[in-house]
Amino acid sequence: MDLALRGVPMDGLNRILHVEDDEDILMIARLALADLGGFEVMQCASGAEAIEKAAAFGPDLLLLDYMMPGMNGMQTLQALRGQEGLAGVPALFMTAKAMDAIEGDMAAMGVLGRITKPFDPVTLSDEIRRYWAQRGR
Repeated sequence: MDLALRGVPMDGLNRILHVEDDEDILMIARLALADLGGFEVMQCASGAEAIEKAAAFGPDLLLLDYMMPGMNGMQTLQALRGQEGLAGVPALFMTAKAMDAIEGDMAAMGVLGRITKPFDPVTLSDEIRRYWAQRGR
């Protein structure tokens, strides 16, 4: 882990909305992002909850599980994109699923990339910062 980056907001990246239906992953990601990474994190257990709370939180980045019951990550992202103030917020997917078939859709929706599960909690924040630094290139 790059200790120089730990806990330091980077170029406007401070608030992360994390949407994940697995309680264990929520807990581990909160430790990785808030405690180790220094981010302000709002976590939602479903796409519907994220749609309800996201605009008021004002995230800099959306971190979405792709495979969730009800609304999957892409459906959640599409709904969030329709909300005022969220249309241009960059997004990352976290998934164990191979997603090569939807890479074009991901790019069109402003998805920076994907983080593969299982992820390393110690390096998760640095991985997100790397994607953030590469946006717009």
